[in-house]
Amino acid sequence: MPAINRIAADTAELTEWRRDLHAHPELGFEEVRTSQIVADKLASWGIAVTRDIATTGLVGTLTVGSSDRAIGIRADMDALPMTEENEFAHASQNPGRMHACGHDGHTTMLLGAAKYLAETRNFNGTVHFIFQPAEEGGGGGRVMVDEGLFDRFPCDLVFGLHNDSSIPIGKMTAVEGAVSANSDRFWIHISGKGGHAARPQRAIDPVVVGSHIVLALQSIVSRRTDALDSAVISITQFHAGSAGNVIPDEAKLNGTVRTLKTKVQETIEPLMRQIIENTAAAHGAVGRLEYTRGYPPVVNNPDATERAALAAARVVGAENVIRSRPPGMGGEDFSYMAQKVPGCFVRVGQAAADKGTTSVHHPKYDFNDDILPLGASLWATLVEQELPKS
Repeated sequence: MPAINRIAADTAELTEWRRDLHAHPELGFEEVRTSQIVADKLASWGIAVTRDIATTGLVGTLTVGSSDRAIGIRADMDALPMTEENEFAHASQNPGRMHACGHDGHTTMLLGAAKYLAETRNFNGTVHFIFQPAEEGGGGGRVMVDEGLFDRFPCDLVFGLHNDSSIPIGKMTAVEGAVSANSDRFWIHISGKGGHAARPQRAIDPVVVGSHIVLALQSIVSRRTDALDSAVISITQFHAGSAGNVIPDEAKLNGTVRTLKTKVQETIEPLMRQIIENTAAAHGAVGRLEYTRGYPPVVNNPDATERAALAAARVVGAENVIRSRPPGMGGEDFSYMAQKVPGCFVRVGQAAADKGTTSVHHPKYDFNDDILPLGASLWATLVEQELPKS
């Protein structure tokens, strides 16, 4: 795995940065410490820093030579609202917050590339290092775009990446077309009638109603959606009651819907509403659905994908660049950037034996530091490739 020698020599330093970020996770739009660390490092390398974009987001700009060509490279910075179960020294010190998706690693890899490019200056043009807040549901990418990201920092192309625990270390993806799903959110409100748990016949139990709704909603995917069309409905929270001997008045559920096709996305919401309202009514309760369209799919531009694939091949070898892969059902707000500027979102494998194989969003997940120099080298190689010296 031929990472750039100069970057590989910084692996220990990159690991130190990454583990410090992991130990101090911050939620979306609250990345104050993280943003300050990033800004300080960029400034120390002579990179111009523009802060307070989408609250805690920032952009580092480095121009070398006279070319008017520019590219953007994006890393996300936020953590998830969950409790870490790891016991190593760099585990989260912030209760209820965890870097369970590897954004600490993404931030570090882009910093590593920025350091290298600022020192070597072996390119001609402008690179914008985009450090984005609030990818985990906050839509920080959309907010940055809405606040004029590409008007203030024009880019010919934009790139992003994500670690992947299902791909072996030493492999990367560069796949044309859709690579992620529509990511929608929903909230279900059930109004019943509370009462004593010993006399359920005098109450309308919203827990029972909610349970029927949970099961009925799964029939949308299994019986109302074409088997050739991908869809996921996951209820991830169910809140009701406060005592073991009391039937509550209300229950609240929420979750997510993932689809690849617009027609499927547009079909699921009214089916959910019908099932929720009618199931609740059949039990004498009232069911209400709130549904919010979330991140659109990331669609990789053909030209940008070819350029990313070429850079990846120079780092890990063409035989280790995956060019065809079904889209994942995860959501990713890099999509908003790729809608404005031709872009490509790549994945970097991090699985090696038992290391780096835990799935993201798991309380025992940890980013594999062995891929830090690979990701940084990908970005540095891409910049030197796309902004060549004459």
